[in-house]
Amino acid sequence: MDEELNVTYITFDGHVEINKYRYVYFFIMFTLYILITCSNSIIIYLILIHKNLHEPMYIFIAALLLNVVIYATTIYPKLLIDFLSEKQIISYSACLFQFFIIYSLGCSEFFLLAAMAYDRYVAICKPLQYPTIMRKSTVSIFLVIAWLVPASNIAVQAIGMAKSKLCSFHLKSIFCNNTIYTLQCVRSRLVTVFGIVSYLDLVVFPIVFIVFTYTKIFIVTYRSCKEIKKKAAETCLPHMLVLITFSCLGVYDVIMARMETDFPKTARLIMTLQLAFYHPLFNPFIYGLKMKEISKHLKRLFCPPVCPENLTQGASLSDA
Repeated sequence: MDEELNVTYITFDGHVEINKYRYVYFFIMFTLYILITCSNSIIIYLILIHKNLHEPMYIFIAALLLNVVIYATTIYPKLLIDFLSEKQIISYSACLFQFFIIYSLGCSEFFLLAAMAYDRYVAICKPLQYPTIMRKSTVSIFLVIAWLVPASNIAVQAIGMAKSKLCSFHLKSIFCNNTIYTLQCVRSRLVTVFGIVSYLDLVVFPIVFIVFTYTKIFIVTYRSCKEIKKKAAETCLPHMLVLITFSCLGVYDVIMARMETDFPKTARLIMTLQLAFYHPLFNPFIYGLKMKEISKHLKRLFCPPVCPENLTQGASLSDA
């Protein structure tokens, strides 16, 4: 606590031998940050510039990847600064803001995946009604809901935590995740109840909706021809993979916040890092490799086809 400025500072205690390996940590995390930012941004760029990708499914993918870029930018720059600093500290207000951004975007991902599931359901099960149902206005409404509802819910929790009294100023993490709750002397009953309701609204209900929707899709495609089965597999499988991995990491995060204090520090660091780089790297590779149209544009971007005129000129020069 800085008495003169009346600012509460939190110390990150999740680092392991940072004085010894600070430059190694910095190089690895900086490389990962560049890789995450570039890989996600390239796919967003491709979706923006190619008209055949201006479809609801690809717009939702772009929104998902935009979330990942913002998520990484919320975590990595602060990590890089901490690696080069003597003290790994953050003001409590900045910590709450980081917490708000991380979990708003995390919950937003479940809503976007639910929107994708609904989009695939309409496209496969009601193809004739697809243009009427999935209009631009519908997509815009889904995007607003996906960003606004989680943000408003997490904001209420962050405001509630801001008013709570702190008994500890050491966070067993390297960024402000769920472990922030362990700093409070007594957890507010209102915040706890609202947190449970928010968890149901922002995580459980979207997952139930996604599972129900994909179950209906699989039932319909099971009775259909091979072409429809192939189309369903190509478009639904990447979304299911992202949902499964993200859900596992979400459970991971909740468990980590409730682990005993004697849990090995190195193991805790490794587990925390899974949240920082595994999912942000996983998304662009899944959508870049598994989505046929995006993969096609990626190949054209990095391996442009040789112009026939150049081949002709080259052949005539060699003959001469």
